[in-house]
Formats: sequence, structure tokens, C-alpha cells
Amino acid sequence: MTFLFGVALILILGVGAQWLAWQTRLPSILLLLLAGFLAGPVFGIIDPTVLQGKWVYPFVSISIGIILFEGGLNLRLSELRAEGGPILNLITIGVLITWLLGSGAVYLLEGFGVKLSVLTGAILVVTGPTVVMPLLREIRPKGRVGAVAKWEGITIDPVGAMLSVLVLEVILLLNDPEGLRGTASALDATLHVAEGIGLALAASVVIGGAAASIIVYTMYRRLVPGYLHNPLTLTLVVVAFVGAEAVQHEAGLLTTTLMGVALANQSYVPVNRITEFKENLQVLLLGVLFIVLSARLDLAAFEYVGTRTLLLIGALILVVRPLAVFLSCVGTTLSWREQAFLAWLAPRGIVAAAVASLFAFDLQGILPRAADALVPVVFLVIVGTVAVYGLTIPYVASWLDLADPNPEGVLFVGADTWVQRIAETLQNLGITVQLIDSNPNHVKNAQERGLDAERADVLSESVLEELDLSGIGRLLITIPNDEIASLAALHLSEIFEVNDIFQLPARSAQEYTDGSVPKHLRGHLLFGGTTSCEQIRDCFDHEHSVFVVSVDAPMEREEMSERYGPEAFPLFIIRGDQLIVLSEEETKKPTAGDQIVLLAHRSRMEDVEEDAVLAAADPFSEVELD
Repeated sequence: MTFLFGVALILILGVGAQWLAWQTRLPSILLLLLAGFLAGPVFGIIDPTVLQGKWVYPFVSISIGIILFEGGLNLRLSELRAEGGPILNLITIGVLITWLLGSGAVYLLEGFGVKLSVLTGAILVVTGPTVVMPLLREIRPKGRVGAVAKWEGITIDPVGAMLSVLVLEVILLLNDPEGLRGTASALDATLHVAEGIGLALAASVVIGGAAASIIVYTMYRRLVPGYLHNPLTLTLVVVAFVGAEAVQHEAGLLTTTLMGVALANQSYVPVNRITEFKENLQVLLLGVLFIVLSARLDLAAFEYVGTRTLLLIGALILVVRPLAVFLSCVGTTLSWREQAFLAWLAPRGIVAAAVASLFAFDLQGILPRAADALVPVVFLVIVGTVAVYGLTIPYVASWLDLADPNPEGVLFVGADTWVQRIAETLQNLGITVQLIDSNPNHVKNAQERGLDAERADVLSESVLEELDLSGIGRLLITIPNDEIASLAALHLSEIFEVNDIFQLPARSAQEYTDGSVPKHLRGHLLFGGTTSCEQIRDCFDHEHSVFVVSVDAPMEREEMSERYGPEAFPLFIIRGDQLIVLSEEETKKPTAGDQIVLLAHRSRMEDVEEDAVLAAADPFSEVELD
């Protein structure tokens, strides 16, 4: 009963902490660690003895392998070809510099011995893709720096984990009473490291490639039904992980990462459903892992942390990371702003926590006191780096002019003429807009009007790679095809939050509002949920236009109809720097100081005071509308 209660509580805390993080916009890892620490060693709600079984470390290792597989699914080789230089430097030269300087900082500030300092430095090489990826999705940095940060954050985990394991094995080898001494012992250790690296690389490429090939072949030949695609993939990820681990310890992480990269970059079968499933699984696993690992901590172990650990965190953030980035980027094309952004983005995550917990057990026999100090120091570094980077990187990116911390821009899917007019109105108000359409004439006309428009198929795999969504925070689907619009909403949910995806029905909103089309299969209905593409187009055909009016007092919908005409309806509310998209759920009313973007008949708006109308769209000719 105690074990079952613990499992249920871990799941509740894992999901609940991440929900609270979403509500408060705090890094989820901070709340997960806090929840596990309070539930475990502080209040004893979760019995730590339940988390000491032999199942813990295999579960943690396989879970991290699955998380890194999901990360690999987000990596595109086209990004590597474009920015391969800095990425390769960061996971080679950068890793070496971080390891050496980090080990020195641990030795000087924590007072660890040389062996434990070198091992701790290796553990702290890894960053946290489970922290980096959400931050990048939130910030949406401009240009190439986002791709570089994404590749580094995902690939450095298996590299750092392998480095840590090899360092540990060397320490165990040098402390083996039956081992050789002197020069022979050093040579033996060097050969052991070289052998481990070779075995890990070979196992990862062969096993990961074979597992990915099996998935592609079975899906391409339709040897398994659709409902078994995800179970088959998960099974092969676990099998590949275990197989690689049997060849070389910690080779499983690199294997599953390469497996994800291989699947993401093949063109034979779509992997959207696999990606969506793994993203959902990752959220659950991430919550469980941090709760489990933090709940296992012993309060007595925190006697080893204090001011020295805070100084270590400061050294890692202010000295080690900047030097590693700047030296790795020498000779690359990254600007100083992009290098500065990367220098301020290195939060540690689940891999560092898991590796430290595992190694503490292995070191008990030879360095018992040092092993007790390893875990709390690493956990405090995780908390410190996540807090500093997670809470400040949006402002740093904004200061470097690489991102907007609160993107209010709009991506329009569909660039019909009436859409261009609405987009142009928003752009004139200082809102970033971007349009994509498969119709070359629409795109050309939009570009001639000074709008950022691209020709693209919204359902293609490559559209997620090609779009530069800097400053874009909302998706408005305005194409006159309900089926494609719904598919686009699902497809682009990989980039946009569900609450920021909006859709305009093609001809009638009735079938949406009566529940015929489930809400989870579409975006939120635009402009109150009562109009459609056909109706808005018809309005432009009959002397309607887009107007922006200022509001000097709170205004009800009835008052708006009386003032601007019964056919007038609001599209957006501008409140300070915030853009409010009016939809079926969004029922905010204009208040004093707001601006309303509305569609109204031009003759009715002639009666409105001139100072109230801030901007009006020029009427389209019939030729333009056609």
C-alpha cells in the first residue's frame, strides 16, 4: 500500500508541479525539485526507503534515454549543415574547456580531492535539454542561434554522460588494489578510455541506425497498424538502449539520441504522431524523475553545501561558461550578440542529477565521505543554474535584440486579400505579422504591400524548419478549407501553445459551435466564433473595411453595435503592448485606453468622431478581391 501510494503521489506531484510552473511561468525543474524535496526528506510523505530499490537506476537510465530520443526527433541535419562549425566546437572544445575549468573550480571552492573534482567537473559538463528546449520555445530567438543552442543542449548530454562514465571507470581502475601502478597504470587507463569511446560510438551508430531502420521499414511497408506505431517505437527505443548499454556503459544515451535524429531526417514515413507521443511521455517522465531523485536526498547530506557551493555556481555561470563559448566560437560566423546569448544559457538538468545519484553509489566503497557530498552539490548547482538562466534569459535575449520576451506577433496561415488588409492594419499598429500561403499570387501581392509573406505548404515537414518566428506568439489560420485548417492547427501545435492557436471557419461556424468538430481537433474560433472566411470576404465586397478606434470608457457589445453599426464586430483589442485576439472563449471587453480593431461599414464609420478613428483600411477594388 505504501509503495502504491508513493507511486500515485509521485505522479500527482510531477504533473502538478509542471502545471504550476506553466501558471507561474517559472522553470518547471525548480518546482519539481522543491516538490520532491518537501515530499521526501522534509516531511516524509514519500518514504525514501521505497525509492532505494534496485529498480530506481534502471528506470532512471531508460527514462533519460527516452527523453533524449524525443530530443533527437527535434534535430534537423539542415541546421547542422548550416551551423555545424559552432555546434561541433561547443560539444568538443566547449566540453573540454568546461570540464577542465569546472574541475578546477570544484577543487578550489569545494575542497574536493583531485579525483572527485575531475569527476564532478565531468558531470557538470552536461546542460539540460529539458530546460533549454522550453526556454527556446518561449523566447524564440532570432536567426541561427536558436538552432545552435538546441543542438548543443541535446547532443551534449550523451557526450557528457559518456565522459563522466569514463572518468569514473578510470577512478575505479586506479583505486583497484589489484591494478597496476605508475606509468603502466596510467597507460592502462588511457587505453581503457580509448576503448570505451570506440565501443560507445560503434554501438550507438550500429544499434541506433538498425533500430531506426526497423521502424521506418515496418511503417513504410505497413507491416504494423497505425495504433502500434508508438508502442513499437517505444519498445525499440528501450531495446536499443539496453543493447548499447550491454556493449558500453552509458552508450545507450547516445544510441537513442542518434536513433531520434535518424528518424527525424528520413523522408520515407512521417513521424509526427511519434513525436507527439514522445513529447507527452517526456512530460510525464521528466516529472517523475525529478520527484524521485530529489525525494531520495538525505537532509544530513546538505551539511556539505554552503557559501562555497554558491561561489561554485557563480564561477560556472560567470567564468566557465562564457570562456567555453567564446573560445569555442573563435573563427565562426556567430556574432558577439549570439555568442553572448549562448554564454548565458547552460542550465544543468536531469542527466546531471541522475548521473550524480548513480555515481555516489559507486563511489561509496572508495570515497565514502566525498560520495555523500557529490549529490547535494550537483543538485544545488542544478537549482542555481536553472534559476539564474531560466529567470533571466528572456531579458538577456531582449537586451541583445535576439528575441521579444513577450511575443505578440501573429502568423497568418492564408494570405487572401482581406487577410492582407487585417495583417497590414496590425503591422501599422506595431504588431509583428507574418503570412504564409501556397498561392504564389497571394504571396506576391502581400509582399508588394510591404508584408512579410512566404510561399509555403503549411502541412509540409519542412515548414517547421523554414519559418523564422522571431516575435511571433500567435497563430491565426484563415484559409477557406476547414479540413486543412484543422490539420494545420494540429501540425503547428508543435510550435505554438494550444491557447495561442486560432482558426476561422471556411463557410459556417455552426458545425464548430454545435460540437460536430471536437475542440481538440481545431484551433479556437476567431472573432467571437460567429463568423467565417466567407462572411468576412462578403463584408469587404459590400463596403466594409478595417478600422482602429480608441476607447475612452468601458464598452459593452450592445453599445459597440449602436455606435459602429449592427454589422460591426471587433477583431482584436490592443491594450498597451498586449494584443488580445477575440475568439469564442475570449470575451474581454474594451476598457478606457484600449484600441479596438474592428470590421465595420464605411458609411457608418463616417459618423464617428474623427479623433476616434486612428486608422482605416483603404477599400479594395473588385479586381483585387478576385
